Amino acid sequence: MTDILDKIRELLKNGGVNFREVHHQPTYTSEESARARGEDLAVGAKAILAKTDDSFGLFVVSADAKLDSSAIKRELRLKKLRFASREELIELTGLVPGAIPPFGKPILPFPLYCDCELGKISNRVAFNAGSLTVSIVMSAADWERVARPERFPFRQK
Repeated sequence: MTDILDKIRELLKNGGVNFREVHHQPTYTSEESARARGEDLAVGAKAILAKTDDSFGLFVVSADAKLDSSAIKRELRLKKLRFASREELIELTGLVPGAIPPFGKPILPFPLYCDCELGKISNRVAFNAGSLTVSIVMSAADWERVARPERFPFRQK
């Protein structure tokens, strides 16, 4: 956990990004995280690890939304898509559900995809930073600049 948080801090500092780090009680849901940060639920950047045919990808959507699996399968031309199991998540990241930050390489070794709507409702994003007790709040534009996600629409309507 500390390793991931340190990597995120370093990436943001090297990118000249201003951010706010929030330390809070453990949060297990997006709603709890939003309350602990003092932010609207829509500001949350929910990162979900999913198995895509033969590999894994990290999908980021606003915390007030769900993934549209069909839209992801169409866009990426996949036959199968499923959420990573708790065991796979821990084995591949060393993190527990709810602690996954919205970063692919160099933070986590996965392709990073982001829904088009994230950052449009609010100019900020907030996320658990490799921990259930530490969150980061930053500008959505800065997150996109340093995280470099592939964007396409996959927010469930």
